[in-house]
Amino acid sequence: MIPLDLTGKRAFIAGIGDDNGFGFAIAKKLAEAGCEILVGTWTPIVKIFTKSWNNGKFDESRKLEDGTLFDIAKVYSLDAAFDTPDDVPADVKENKRYKDATGYTISEVAQLVKEDFGTIDILVHSLANSPEVKKPLLETSRAGYLAAMSSSAYSYVSLLQHFGPLMNEGGAALSLTYIASERVIPGYGGGMSSAKAALESDTRTLAWEAGRKWNIRSNVISAGPLGSRAAKAIGFIEKMIAYSEKNAPLIDSFEAEDVANAAVYLSSPLARSVTGVTLYVDNGLHAMGLASDSPTLDN
Repeated sequence: MIPLDLTGKRAFIAGIGDDNGFGFAIAKKLAEAGCEILVGTWTPIVKIFTKSWNNGKFDESRKLEDGTLFDIAKVYSLDAAFDTPDDVPADVKENKRYKDATGYTISEVAQLVKEDFGTIDILVHSLANSPEVKKPLLETSRAGYLAAMSSSAYSYVSLLQHFGPLMNEGGAALSLTYIASERVIPGYGGGMSSAKAALESDTRTLAWEAGRKWNIRSNVISAGPLGSRAAKAIGFIEKMIAYSEKNAPLIDSFEAEDVANAAVYLSSPLARSVTGVTLYVDNGLHAMGLASDSPTLDN
C-alpha cells in the first residue's frame, strides 16, 4: 500500500486567508490524507476569515471526496513579518487592526502551538507580500525591497527556526515559489523576484541545517500562475495565466489542487529521502525557452 495515510500527523500552515489560494488547497488535501490542520492567518484578516469559516462561507470548498467537511483544529493570528513582540513597531501595535490582537509574532505563535498541541509534523509556508510589487525593480525603494524579502523569504527561515524544535523527527517543511526567481517576468516587481530567489536558496541551506539538527526535510514548490486573491495584487495575473495556457507543454488547466497533491507527496513518507528540492508544478512552463504563440514564428 502506498503510504499516503497521514493519520496522526499534524500540520501548521501559515498564510491561509480565504479558500482560493494554494494554502487552503494544501490544507484540504492534507486533511483528506488524515492530517490534523492548524492555520496561521494574517492578523488584520483573522477575524474575517474565522467569521466566514464559522458562517459556512467556505463549506462548499471544504468538501472532501466522501462528502464531509474538513475542519481546522485552531486558527492562530499570525504576522510573519515579526519574530518577537519587540520587533513590532509602535504604529503597528496601535493600528486598529492590531490593537486588540495578541501573540501574533512568529515566536509567540510557535509557543502557543507548543502549549496547545505539543508538536507538529508538517510546516507549510504559503505567504508572500511586497508593498511595491507593481513597481519595476529599478523603481523599487530600499524599504519596499527589504519588506518583500522579509515577508516572502526570511519569514520561512524564521518559521522553521521557531517551529523546528516542535517538529517530530522526520518532519517536513515546505514553501512556495514562482519561476520569476530564475526567469525575467516583466511586471513582477517590488523585489518579489529577488525574494523568491532567496527563498529557493534558503530552502537548500535549511535542508542541510534542519536536516542535521532535527532530521527535518525542507523543499519548495515552484507553482504555476493562479488567480488567487493574493496574486491579483500583481495586477496582470489573468495575462500570466493566459500565457501559461498558450505556451506550457501540458494543455490541461492548472489548479491549486495540483500543487496541493505535490505538497502531500513532499509531506509524506514517500518523499522521506527528498530534501533541498525545487519541484516545478506548472504544467511544464518552466522548461520553455520560446513562446509558441510568438508572432516571430508566424512566418
